[in-house]
Amino acid sequence: MKLIQRIGYYLGGFSIGLVILAFFLNGKKTSCSYGPDARVLKNINSKQIVFSASISSYISENVIDSTEIRHVLKKGDINFSDSNPRKAPCGIYMVEGEFNEKEIILTVENCDSIATITDLKFEKP
Repeated sequence: MKLIQRIGYYLGGFSIGLVILAFFLNGKKTSCSYGPDARVLKNINSKQIVFSASISSYISENVIDSTEIRHVLKKGDINFSDSNPRKAPCGIYMVEGEFNEKEIILTVENCDSIATITDLKFEKP
């Protein structure tokens, strides 16, 4: 068997495998969150999100919208140098993100079943 035929069989089998994988994984909620930021954000978003009284007042006064907070919690970055993840009983994380050209910093208290947003800061980009 010539080298070109081997390469052809390999590429044919490889492409069939990719099509089968795409068929089986289509519509599944698979994710690849291996980095520390992604794991913490996935953990926070999997829980019930509760707003503190100060955050609720910001929302009621239309300073910020809950969709902006959700966007920061999904696409933001964790500032581990300002966070305290080992605090008992709930770790505290600083989540930084941008929405509509506003830099938003959230303080999230991550407990076992509830994630509470305790503080909110705006910074100029």
